[in-house]
Amino acid sequence: MDRSLRVVTLCTGNVARSVLLAAMLEALGPASGHPLEVHSAGTHAVEGSSISARTRDALLAIDELPAPSLNAHRSHQLELADLEWADLVLAVEADEVRYVQREFPAFALSCCSLGQFVRQAPLDEGWSTQVAVVSANDPDPAFDVADPAGGDQATYDECANHLFELAQVFLTVLAAP
Repeated sequence: MDRSLRVVTLCTGNVARSVLLAAMLEALGPASGHPLEVHSAGTHAVEGSSISARTRDALLAIDELPAPSLNAHRSHQLELADLEWADLVLAVEADEVRYVQREFPAFALSCCSLGQFVRQAPLDEGWSTQVAVVSANDPDPAFDVADPAGGDQATYDECANHLFELAQVFLTVLAAP
């Protein structure tokens, strides 16, 4: 591929998990050898909502990441244009994968859950085959990243740390071939 891999990170409201994951992939991508363009979206987003202070603080607490600029983020509802732009949609829950399968069936094979990808993607294949293999499986909630909404700062920090680990593994698996 002559250009950056285009990734949409997807959660429910696009104010916590998908925003955290997008910031992490943008920060970690260049060092992994994978230039990424990353957008985030939600399956049930209230357009224009900002992230919470807990989300921002959870991301800032990860010392291995540069301080991102999240002040401009506004939630965005997933739409057809996002899917047409993306090479890959990384959801944080099986329900979001099912949403894409149901609402945008033409893009079902470009969408999978992050947790399922890092555990099931074949290491000896390129990213497009990896995504096709994983997305051909039923979305499994056992690989979901729990939604921190309504939780305290420790809940948000735990979510961010979980996503950070998965993001690092994702980039390693992506670089495997």
